[in-house]
Amino acid sequence: MSKKAPVKKNEYIEEATFEDLTHDGNGVTKVDGYPLFVPNALPGETGKVKVVKASKGYGFGRLAELHEKSPHRQDPPCPIYHECGGCQIQHMSYEGQLEAKAKHVRDVMTRIGKLEDVQVHPTLGMEEPWRYRNKAQVPVGEKEGRFVAGFYQKRSHEIIDMDKCIIQYEKNDEVIQQVKSICQRLGIRPYDEEKHRGTLRHIMTRSAYETGEVMVVLVTRTPDLPHKNKIIEELVQNIDGLKSIIQNVNSKKTNVIMGNQTQVIWGEEVIHDYIGDIKFAISARSFYQVNPEQTRVLYEKALEYADLSGEETVIDAYCGIGTISLFLAQKAKKVYGVEIVPEAIEDAKQNAALNGLDNTEFEAGPAEVVIPNWYDQGIKADVLVVDPPRKGCDEALLNTILAMKPKKVVYVSCNPATLARDLRVLEDGGYVTKEVQPVDMFPQTMHVECVTQLVLKV
Repeated sequence: MSKKAPVKKNEYIEEATFEDLTHDGNGVTKVDGYPLFVPNALPGETGKVKVVKASKGYGFGRLAELHEKSPHRQDPPCPIYHECGGCQIQHMSYEGQLEAKAKHVRDVMTRIGKLEDVQVHPTLGMEEPWRYRNKAQVPVGEKEGRFVAGFYQKRSHEIIDMDKCIIQYEKNDEVIQQVKSICQRLGIRPYDEEKHRGTLRHIMTRSAYETGEVMVVLVTRTPDLPHKNKIIEELVQNIDGLKSIIQNVNSKKTNVIMGNQTQVIWGEEVIHDYIGDIKFAISARSFYQVNPEQTRVLYEKALEYADLSGEETVIDAYCGIGTISLFLAQKAKKVYGVEIVPEAIEDAKQNAALNGLDNTEFEAGPAEVVIPNWYDQGIKADVLVVDPPRKGCDEALLNTILAMKPKKVVYVSCNPATLARDLRVLEDGGYVTKEVQPVDMFPQTMHVECVTQLVLKV
């Protein structure tokens, strides 16, 4: 017989003690072993909590009073932090954020991976953990006759209008305000999500870290964009570094941001940026890391863990537009990259040509299908690099790694929980997890990336 929750909705817990943070930044307190997740609470704090939801296995609460503060508590510098859903832990010092992320990685290694002794290094953070995002994409709407653009309010589709976002490049803020102002003045109708009417759905902008080149993407409901030429003229006149204006058409009633139809309406199809010495062409739909400064830290750590001498064959599963592949190709004999998105593979080939790296080969398809085919053709990796989506590696790919037996596996992960799960499989198949390096790619949020080195037992 299942136990009932020891708390009820609207009940107050007079003296709650917070002992941890969840992966989405909620404080965790327990009542007779029953976890309550409470936004805006930090580990080490005590306070009064109102229960707002009580499910069978866990509940949610609201911090009604704070009695004892954490030394890591700070006033969030963003004026709309408590309404906006973009960040979760601005109320925590940066030192505290880095510690919390390393602790989260250590906890899942033990709890999920059953890896008691693996070395988890302190999180590699930024000197300046603000203004790091090179890409902004915001929905637009209308409030009291005003054109608004910003992030959604937490757990809703209510747009919080903003003049600036302090985790975005300042250039992106400037572009969004320009587009808002121009569209308001020209009478462009913002999209109404409920009625599926209006023209402009989203504004997206990319700003290159090293080159300063800027791309603007206008996501519209219809192919027709009123006053298109006037919009182009004013954007070109007002935005320094502008290289590309793209229109993307998304006519569906959906939460997906971009549609299938993309066209250049001014300038070039791509902008260019560098990570280290590697130059990348970035299109409107390219996956390109949003924090280039920390991307370089992440990839240099992956390169260090690969420990290449120049004689190795490397396979990069989930290679995207070739970002890690091209880093590795500078030191490897041959690099094979695989990615399920065909457009990304075309980008990877172009980026390899752009950098004169002819020791690379890219193929579109599922990694769990392509890599076994390569293996059957006699292509075997000395080093295999994986950088999967949040769900982790496909079981068939893990089985292929175990069959292929590369001497080293470098696992780049955006989800410590699925990383720990997959490490357990690889450990059981004959690998040893040597070390895990968390890297803070997304300050002010609970997201953390990791680079892990595994070696085959002799």
